[in-house]
Amino acid sequence: MRSLLTVVCWLVPGLALAASAFAAPPCSQSALGVARILEIDTAGGPVFGSVTRLDKEASFLKRNEVVLTFDDGPMPGVTRPILDVLDRFCVKATFFPVGRMALAHPDLVKEVAARGHTLGSHTWSHPKLRELPVELAGEEVERGFAAVALAAGRPIAPFFRFPGLGDSELLLPFLQLRAIATFTVDVISNDSFIADPEQLAQTALAAIEARHGGIVLFHDIKPQTATALPIVLATLKERGYRIVHLRAKTNYEPPSDVTASLRRLLATEGTSGRPAAALDGLGDDGGSQAPLARGRHEKRPEAAEPSRPNWAATVLRRLNPPDVR
Repeated sequence: MRSLLTVVCWLVPGLALAASAFAAPPCSQSALGVARILEIDTAGGPVFGSVTRLDKEASFLKRNEVVLTFDDGPMPGVTRPILDVLDRFCVKATFFPVGRMALAHPDLVKEVAARGHTLGSHTWSHPKLRELPVELAGEEVERGFAAVALAAGRPIAPFFRFPGLGDSELLLPFLQLRAIATFTVDVISNDSFIADPEQLAQTALAAIEARHGGIVLFHDIKPQTATALPIVLATLKERGYRIVHLRAKTNYEPPSDVTASLRRLLATEGTSGRPAAALDGLGDDGGSQAPLARGRHEKRPEAAEPSRPNWAATVLRRLNPPDVR
């Protein structure tokens, strides 16, 4: 455990967070808005959120404060409507895209960043990392970050979320060495399992109320989430909740060989959407027991994988814990 250094910036409605071609109209005084921005120091690989088996930091949130997070995207037809809703309420969120999805839809990743949201990563292909050899799990993490950064065309935050919220003690030393902060959650919306938007909104709100706020998990691959989100945000405004936006003190720095291998993949496959076809396992971050799609780690005949870089073995040898091989 360590003390968390945060830099707090108070915002007023109407203050632009990011200038871009996607800039939303100025926020009104009645908008939900962003109450404050927290700058997170990721040195040492801290863990945030209550749903974890790992040692975690004390919560950086005050009572009735909420951090909005979205996993597994981007997804055409879902991510952009969610961005539109966030703009309408003048709030910002943290997105944890899957690397394959990011390279399949780089335009959406760029739009997430251009609208002022924070980008982290959610691995390359959304496996259950506990079930992988530690070196392969490390490669999944690093390749996922590199893919999101490549798709975004800009540096991203060293913010990570385990697929399925399945944290791994064996992988934690690697994350700590790479100064990657792990974000689990406090509130699970259950949008992976509730198809009705009204029921989803009420379930999410009840969970937020029970904890008086927290880091909230949604998925931007679920159409019902885009429909339920206005209900959730409007109700949070009515009930006096405040939105907190997270930013990183430093950016993630991808190994050059990983980025190079992904550039070759992107040049081979283009942005045809082929990687997005592998949706098995996505959206199970509520802790479902969906079987691990082991085939995601095998070379597919219709799409060449990047060659496995040797960075993981090098980094993990530096850690030298007894159960890292």
